[in-house]
Amino acid sequence: MKSDIEIAQEATGLPIEEVADKLGIKHDLLEPYGNDKAKVDFTKLDLDATNFGKLVLVTAITPTPAGEGKTTTSIGLVDGLNKIGKKAAVAMREPSLGPVFGVKGGAAGGGYSQVIPMEDINLHFTGDLHAIGIATNLIAALIDNHIHHGNELDIDVNRIEWRRVVDMNDRQLRNIANGLGRRADGVPREDGYDIVVASEIMAALCLSDSLSELKEKIGKMVVAYNHDNDPVTVADLQGQGAAAALLKEAIKPNLVQTLEGNPAFVHGGPFANIAHGCSSVLATKVAMAHADYTVTEGGFGADLGAEKFIDIKARQADIKPDTAVVVATIRALKMHGGVDKKELETENVQALRDGMPNLVRHVNNLKNVFGINPIVAINQFPTDTDDEIQALKEECEKEDIKVVLATNFAEGGDGAKDLANAVIEASEAGNDFKFAYDVNDSIEDKIETLVKDIYGGEKVEFTRKAKAKIRKFKRHGHDKLPICMAKTQFSFSDDKKALGAPTGFTITIQDLTVSAGAGFIVAKSGNIMKMPGLPKEPAANRIDIDDKGNITGLF
Repeated sequence: MKSDIEIAQEATGLPIEEVADKLGIKHDLLEPYGNDKAKVDFTKLDLDATNFGKLVLVTAITPTPAGEGKTTTSIGLVDGLNKIGKKAAVAMREPSLGPVFGVKGGAAGGGYSQVIPMEDINLHFTGDLHAIGIATNLIAALIDNHIHHGNELDIDVNRIEWRRVVDMNDRQLRNIANGLGRRADGVPREDGYDIVVASEIMAALCLSDSLSELKEKIGKMVVAYNHDNDPVTVADLQGQGAAAALLKEAIKPNLVQTLEGNPAFVHGGPFANIAHGCSSVLATKVAMAHADYTVTEGGFGADLGAEKFIDIKARQADIKPDTAVVVATIRALKMHGGVDKKELETENVQALRDGMPNLVRHVNNLKNVFGINPIVAINQFPTDTDDEIQALKEECEKEDIKVVLATNFAEGGDGAKDLANAVIEASEAGNDFKFAYDVNDSIEDKIETLVKDIYGGEKVEFTRKAKAKIRKFKRHGHDKLPICMAKTQFSFSDDKKALGAPTGFTITIQDLTVSAGAGFIVAKSGNIMKMPGLPKEPAANRIDIDDKGNITGLF
């Protein structure tokens, strides 16, 4: 089979106006970037929720190195829905340049379920991430400038929370010293960089319904604490207006298309660890206002991605999924059953059965905690054997789980028709949607609910540092925000080696931070990296371009 980039480069996309026509979006609302991508001026649209179509949340089992294919399934599902006569669109995250040049690669789907133009989407696209980076760094400059010119706000230089960002994996920038040199060069202090997608501005942009709401959110962001340990905000620095001005184009959703010419909104991409890991509210709502079915996804497995989509994004945006799709592969289930990655192509029915508890827990969480009746989509690989597929069906039948095989990676929309029909049936059936917790519960109770009800843990322990942060957040009125858990994505627990469905474990909350503008509290368990590094052999080493501008090596 051809590589992803070869498939994408051979595709003949529609003019972006024809893609917009499929949703009934008028041409005068488009701000084209060439012929195949455009910003949509949402300010002229009626986003009345009473006219919204169905919303389908795509999530997954706990991620493994074997891969699950959540984005590929989301795109294939949209093509499948359109194949059977439904008006459907996908709303998905923008890739970050760090992973593109690092280990993970791009985020435009795969095989015959991709969004195009693949190269543009995976590289600079429409410049959204650059704008978010500049807005973040503007605020950093305002902080240090304020300190240099007398520090009227009494900022404690040892309690500055705000970090500069760059859209690249660069471990050398995690910890730096700046302000060195002459007195006129600034106040010396320790500092560091995060990757752009870890910026609170990215999270806030993706949770805003309008530019005015985004400006308000930016103003609430806590950048530092003064010597009395009280918060200093962007509004105190009078920087929210300038930052929002830099984002006036970035907040507009981007419209592109799938390989089959169906509408795709690719907009925003907050980290799925220290933020909520979902594409923008505006992209979702624009799609829902024009499509019968909008397919969107949450980052990582359902314990993080679906939970944050529901308890943070859906809560803030006042939307709810009509059904959910849990993506799994037989390969990944065998890894959860104890098989080494090197042996995944060898048939192992028992390992598949042993790995099923991971899938079952995710499905039961969606059913019992959130009141959603999900469908399991098996992203099928050529190495999956008939006996493994039969065993999977038997295990799902035992648990009353609806399971559908999806072959859209190799067959495009035709390979997702069965999944599309199952999604329609589940969407029409209705649900008893609810959140995992009440935001007015205490911070401790909200975290305990997630650990026990979602992860299957036994108890939560808080370090002395974490307890002090909780007291501080209560004092400042930040305790009634949703919780954004920052833990390993590779396990229900905070031990990435504990695969499957572990029980009886303790989650230790080591620290908490507040994203007061974006509107959530980040509870950290384990070492969560906000500035990744490149591997020994980065993907960048395989990417090239010829004299005609043809790019190779992207994936």
